[in-house]
Amino acid sequence: MHIFGRSRELQSLAEAFDDSARGNGRLVIITGGPGSGKTQLLHEFLTTLHSADARILTGTASTAERTQPMSLVGQLLDRRPRDSGPHPLPVSALPRAAEAAEALLRLVPGERPLVIALDDAHAMDPDSLTTVVHLLRRSRSRRVLVVCATSGHLGALHTAAHTELLRQPHRRVRLAPLSEASVGELLAAQAGRTLPGAVCDAYHQATAGSPLLVHALLDDSAGLGPEIGPPVPGAAYRQAVLSLLHRGEAGQVRVARALAALGAPAPGTAVAELAGTTPAGTQEAVAVLNSSGLLDGHAFRHPTAAAAVLEDMDTGARTELHGRIAHLLYRSGAPAVEVARHLHAADLVPARWGAEVLRTAAEQALAADDVERCTAYLGMVLRVCADQREGHALSVALARAQWRTNPAAAGPHLEPLREAALDGELSMRDTATVLRYLLWRGDTELAAKAVATLVRVQSPADAQTVAEVEFVRQWFYGVALPGRSVPAAGLDTRPRPVRADAGGLASRVAALVGGEATDESAAAVAQALQGHRLDHLNLELVAMSLLAIAHADRPALAADACDGLLECAVERRATTWRALLGSIRAEIALLQGDVTTASQGALDALGLLGAQSWGVLIGLPLSTAISAYTALGSYAEAEELLKHDVPEPMFRTVFGIQYLRARGHHHLATDRPFAALGDFETCGRLLREGNPNLQKGIPWRSDLALANLRIGKARTAREWAEEQLRLPGGHSSRARAMALRLLAATCKPHRRATLLREAIDLLKTCGDRYALAQAYADLSAAHYELGEYARARLVARQAAREAEACRIESPVDAHLLEDPARPETAESEDGQALLSDAECRVAGLAALGYTNREISTRLHVTISTVEQHLTRVYRKLQVASRAELPSKMLEHRIPKLSDRWAETHSSAG
Repeated sequence: MHIFGRSRELQSLAEAFDDSARGNGRLVIITGGPGSGKTQLLHEFLTTLHSADARILTGTASTAERTQPMSLVGQLLDRRPRDSGPHPLPVSALPRAAEAAEALLRLVPGERPLVIALDDAHAMDPDSLTTVVHLLRRSRSRRVLVVCATSGHLGALHTAAHTELLRQPHRRVRLAPLSEASVGELLAAQAGRTLPGAVCDAYHQATAGSPLLVHALLDDSAGLGPEIGPPVPGAAYRQAVLSLLHRGEAGQVRVARALAALGAPAPGTAVAELAGTTPAGTQEAVAVLNSSGLLDGHAFRHPTAAAAVLEDMDTGARTELHGRIAHLLYRSGAPAVEVARHLHAADLVPARWGAEVLRTAAEQALAADDVERCTAYLGMVLRVCADQREGHALSVALARAQWRTNPAAAGPHLEPLREAALDGELSMRDTATVLRYLLWRGDTELAAKAVATLVRVQSPADAQTVAEVEFVRQWFYGVALPGRSVPAAGLDTRPRPVRADAGGLASRVAALVGGEATDESAAAVAQALQGHRLDHLNLELVAMSLLAIAHADRPALAADACDGLLECAVERRATTWRALLGSIRAEIALLQGDVTTASQGALDALGLLGAQSWGVLIGLPLSTAISAYTALGSYAEAEELLKHDVPEPMFRTVFGIQYLRARGHHHLATDRPFAALGDFETCGRLLREGNPNLQKGIPWRSDLALANLRIGKARTAREWAEEQLRLPGGHSSRARAMALRLLAATCKPHRRATLLREAIDLLKTCGDRYALAQAYADLSAAHYELGEYARARLVARQAAREAEACRIESPVDAHLLEDPARPETAESEDGQALLSDAECRVAGLAALGYTNREISTRLHVTISTVEQHLTRVYRKLQVASRAELPSKMLEHRIPKLSDRWAETHSSAG
């Protein structure tokens, strides 16, 4: 095997052999740390002597045989040729040192050189060491070369023979770790090409140039594929680490284990105490471990090496070591997180101080978003806790931490505390956590009962906590349950600002959902969200805030706010937050008409949590995904989602209502109108039994109108649409537009066009491009039915444009999108635009059938300005009357001049 970076050392050995062959006995001592390649160098050197007619004797010392006299010399005599005399005697019968030295010299008669190679010479027994000294004294004028490969000292005992050996004339060959260049050569030889510098640096950094470790990493790399990439430690590396470790003294092993368990640099006195050695002994062991490539200073070069050292220990010994480390760190005043890590590894909670340290460390771990470590520490404290009240508090704290990543795991800790929460045995914060659990799993009646019993709260903070829970119960879950719900202190069944949180998030959301939505009220909620900390108490409130903004015709504002919060959730590794906020983001995309994004986002969110962890909220991503797939025409995918098991309590919440609405619209799309009618009627009943204030945001009456239209009951459909429009308290633009579209479907074409134009204006305001495409298609059909074919084509193009933006098929017939017979351009002979942008805007609205007054209102100009623009338009297009305008607009392809205006206005919101 070719060795790299050792040419100078081989040259020194060759020179020593040449010198000894001339009759000058020589001693060469090869030194280097464990794994530095001493054995490989010795083997390579001996290979070069095959043509030199030298007698070669080899032996390897062992610490296990150090107490056996002449064990190494016995190996040398056992390797003499068969014709050199009788078979060697047993070790007990071996001659004394002087006689053994003479016996070795007699093995080489005449002028033939003798080479004696001793590997791991630092471990040879004292008698063999004395023999080597005698041999060197008698061979100063003989052709004898003795090569000793050693890791540091030649023997642990500084005997007279040891001192005498070092006094003999000798040459030192020191093996330093491989340089970065040598490691690069080794890697290049293995790969057959020069590897990138970063890869070579990574191997050198992980091994400090130890040939043994480099080769081990290469062996692991071979199992990953033919290409050599960055080092990935595996089984070979672990074996090499343990090989290096156990080549050393027992004290070095104990130091390595102490450093591996500590996991961080520690004072030498602390390591010495843990390893049962002296500070000087610790420093010596650290130096050896550094030279072997395992350590970099007082830390392991690679965590896999530390892990291998710890796994090599007996489980009991490892646990006991971590326990001693915890006590040592606690006595030295180390931070709680460091002490707790070792208490956890030792599964130990010391009586006087362990619980306090673990609770402190758990709080710090949760603040650092390390949920796994937090729950582990709290679980240890809970296991030894004897006080019931303290145990309740620990259970809730443990559940709050687990909730971030898996609400189902929190259930077993909160379920036993239902009665304690009702009986007032918990703090208000802990009670709120239990109530949140009840709501999440759909036990809304018990949650309402619990809220009703909390009227005794006195502090403003407690009142605010209760008020937020009740607010979320009514408006996020939508379960007011008339006759059973008792208003909580500071908040009745109607949304009103919470006294303890004037200007806070809850009060701003209450103002948004309970009154008329304005830019100011929506912006106030968004502003509160920007500085709002996502934690266990207000995640639902944050989600409700985002939905409130979106349903208040500001989906773009809600989307921006949600994206920022999602980034925070990802950064903090909070799976539950990601899942819920991802569902909200998908719902916002659906409200914007981006059905492709909505379907994918809802599915991604759904996959983050198991069904048990979703609880009743599983209806949110399911309803969004089903609605989006239905809109895309992907009925098979929607059908698969409808096969998901959903909890029965979900249908007592707003999430069940939304699920039924999504299923109902899927039934309509797949020609099952009576099944849809049943779902929509159930929605209406559930909403009337729940929070009636939610009805203006959930247009179930419009759903019923649509279902009745499909089964041919136009009069009933008209009545439901009109009832939806008569609802008090205002509507979202989207809900009103939907009702107007359905009412238009029951009217004659002239009236239908007027209603649809109003619906289109509302849909532009709320930003639902999918519904806008459908409304344009309806309006195009109305104009076509009236015989206004040019106007029908003009509107059809708008429908197609919106459908393209939504990535759905065009809802209008292809023949309406064909260019007119005379494809003239919208430019004059000199290349200038035929109409100005202002004239295009006015002409476009006039062609769609808007009156001058309606145009002035929409464009915020006077009626006189509209008339002046139209006069110029008529002259430029040679139009005699308003009725000719649509055909002339198409003829000159004028709509293309106002694309920027149409794009801006159709995506508003």
